[in-house]
Amino acid sequence: MSPMPASSNSPEPRRVRVLLPLPLAGAYDYAVPLGIAAEPGDFVTVPLGQRDVIGVVWDPREAADEAPIDADRLKDVVCRLDAPPLPAALRHFVDWVAGYNLSPPGAVLRMAMRSPEALEPPRPRIAYRLGGVLPDRMTAARRRVVAVLEDGPPRMPADIAETAGVGVSVVRGLIEAGALLPVELPAWPDYPMPRCDENRPELSAAQQAAADALVANVADESFSVALLEGVTGSGKTEVYFEAVAAALRDGHQVLVLLPEIALTAQWLDRFQARFGVPPVEWHSDIKPPQRRRAWRAVADGSAKVVVGARSALYLPFAELGLIVIDEEHDASFKQEDGVHYHARDMAVVRASLEDRPIVLASATPSLETVSNAQAGRYARLHLPARYGGASLPDIVTVDMRATPPPSQRWLSPPLREAIGEALERGEQTMLYLNRRGYAPLTLCGACGYRLQCPNCSTWLVEHRLAGRLMCHHCGFARSAPTACPSCEAEDSFRACGPGVERLAEEVAELFPDARAAVMTSDTVHGPADATALVRAMAAHELDLLIGTQIVAKGHHFPLLTLVGVVDADLGLEGGDLRAAERTYQLLSQVAGRAGRAEHPGRVMLQSYQPDNPVMQALVSGDRDAFVEAELEARRAAGMPPFGRLVALIVAGPHLDRVRDTARALGRAAPSGPDIEVWGPAPAPLAMIRGRHRQRFLLKTAKSVSVQNVVGDWLARVKPISSVRVIVDVDPYSFL
Repeated sequence: MSPMPASSNSPEPRRVRVLLPLPLAGAYDYAVPLGIAAEPGDFVTVPLGQRDVIGVVWDPREAADEAPIDADRLKDVVCRLDAPPLPAALRHFVDWVAGYNLSPPGAVLRMAMRSPEALEPPRPRIAYRLGGVLPDRMTAARRRVVAVLEDGPPRMPADIAETAGVGVSVVRGLIEAGALLPVELPAWPDYPMPRCDENRPELSAAQQAAADALVANVADESFSVALLEGVTGSGKTEVYFEAVAAALRDGHQVLVLLPEIALTAQWLDRFQARFGVPPVEWHSDIKPPQRRRAWRAVADGSAKVVVGARSALYLPFAELGLIVIDEEHDASFKQEDGVHYHARDMAVVRASLEDRPIVLASATPSLETVSNAQAGRYARLHLPARYGGASLPDIVTVDMRATPPPSQRWLSPPLREAIGEALERGEQTMLYLNRRGYAPLTLCGACGYRLQCPNCSTWLVEHRLAGRLMCHHCGFARSAPTACPSCEAEDSFRACGPGVERLAEEVAELFPDARAAVMTSDTVHGPADATALVRAMAAHELDLLIGTQIVAKGHHFPLLTLVGVVDADLGLEGGDLRAAERTYQLLSQVAGRAGRAEHPGRVMLQSYQPDNPVMQALVSGDRDAFVEAELEARRAAGMPPFGRLVALIVAGPHLDRVRDTARALGRAAPSGPDIEVWGPAPAPLAMIRGRHRQRFLLKTAKSVSVQNVVGDWLARVKPISSVRVIVDVDPYSFL
């Protein structure tokens, strides 16, 4: 039977706006049927086309928005999910991130819904206790099970079996006999509470003064930004741990962001030593059950300290009291796929919306952060010396023009000699080269043909250990050809330049008795691998560690006295805005691994440009002069932090369509006294993953609202099919 038409006198259904975790323009209107409660922040299932999707009831429509659609066109909310609602501060944060970075709000919301399975209520666990009648036949194995449960709490069958040293079938037999009775337990045990007042370290006077200032910020329960700046090894972590403890005593939650998963190994050890329990982890390597448990615990407030990668910034904290960004200068905090954003800057915004303090910690703060501190927007706390009386390492350059290595070798005579001396003293060495694989380029010795990725404008990198040639941008891999595709010469391909694998090969030839390991993203596939390598180094099971930038940050190895940077000039290539700043930061960090305990450290920078200001600043230790010179150069050029930049990347599979879209954008480009537009031009990497790329760079004065300028610009150009225009506000990469 057909439904009766609605009476014209029927009241209009209540409507709500629902934001979906999809790259759509905004929230959609839905009707709320009687019997369903749907308030802002609630997770609901709604129809979209031919399927049902989960979204979030968003805040009421602003008066200035477009008029709502007619009630008779509204679709009904299907149901409300039994999940903690998304907090108001996080909803406002999603809107702010979307508006600032010119991204669809739903794409930002998706980052806050990374664990959709957590939206379903967890199933309780069934444990067992003694309580029934024991069977007449009691074997030795059964008696061990009874002994385990006599004085203990209810346990899961597998736990009982493991503790009693029996098979699970023995436990199941007692359950079936009625000797063990079921007890319903929560789906997950509670995370253990950190113990704030145990194992408190003795701080130096400078550390205590900085810790007192951070604790006072926490006590104020209002927004503030503090830059915790100190030389490598000065004990910044112990200082901000005091602020973490203060927030926990007040019943708040804490978020700590680290730039690299590999950094968590020693950080977790230090946290557990200080607070007696591990924190809750959040990063791409945790498995779905852990992710589901962590998300729910963050939302209900029982996860007290979360340490994670930048995605942890979008977790639904119930009572956030403090945010800490460790290594705040690190470029890994910039996300350059999906929603383009900088986690450090967005963390400051979230702290503001939550009205809570944030700490930015670094030995080499970014120029943006230094500028904010100089302007008085951020408080500046300084730790001038290493903790415990350790001295900073001596840094010297090795002029590769004067003391070059032998042909097809990469370690200069002075560095080889220093490694040998360190090994003789029983000390450790770290060699740093920011190139993965065996060689960055493979070419034909007969005709010069270079092996290139078919999907990207890049050369294939040889990974000899894996027996493959690989593209580091799209993941394409192939075996090395036996003949040159160009001239057909047999076995003519030669490796050009060093990667860490080639460096390890040279080390093995020079120091055959040294225990060496390679640490890169190819050998470290997650926190467990990183932990194993870091602990082996700390326990002196290794003499020599060779790695990329994964080895440069955060690690503390007491016997590491020599750091050799194989190609110190590498980061200066390309000439982008932050080349000198990034090179200085990275080399400072890797240099800071040396001499952190009682043994003095030495750092040797192999360079063909020893007179470069970056090298001179590292050798002299005059960081302030280098920073001031960089700031002055940026100020004179109107570059960040004294101006604004926005990159537009036009990308698509068809070059002609990409060019047509870029030309149309070029014709519609904004202009004005404080606005410059450069481009369109082919990107330095003109093709990635089979998509051709053209770039624009918008430069404006600090006072210009780039979001309005770019929004108006894009609105004047009709998109062409299959072409995407990617907006990157405050770009860090110019490739």
